[in-house]
Amino acid sequence: MQVSERPRLVGIRDTLLARILEAEGEGWLGDIEGLQSGLTHAEGKLAQLDARISRQQESVDLGIPTFREVVARTAAVAAPPEPS
Repeated sequence: MQVSERPRLVGIRDTLLARILEAEGEGWLGDIEGLQSGLTHAEGKLAQLDARISRQQESVDLGIPTFREVVARTAAVAAPPEPS
């Protein structure tokens, strides 16, 4: 499931909501159950995708030193002692 699929899933959810309202207005009880099932599934997929997007946007500090920090430490250790 790609982030780019989110607008399509939102569209599907919105269409299902509109169809449920129409089915309720027309008294199509058999259709409502099937549409509700599809709506539940679409909302679940949206929730999964939103959770995934949220996890990707969080930054985690792993404590790994940057390249500059490593070079600075190496340069300090490798420098020969000054003669006295």
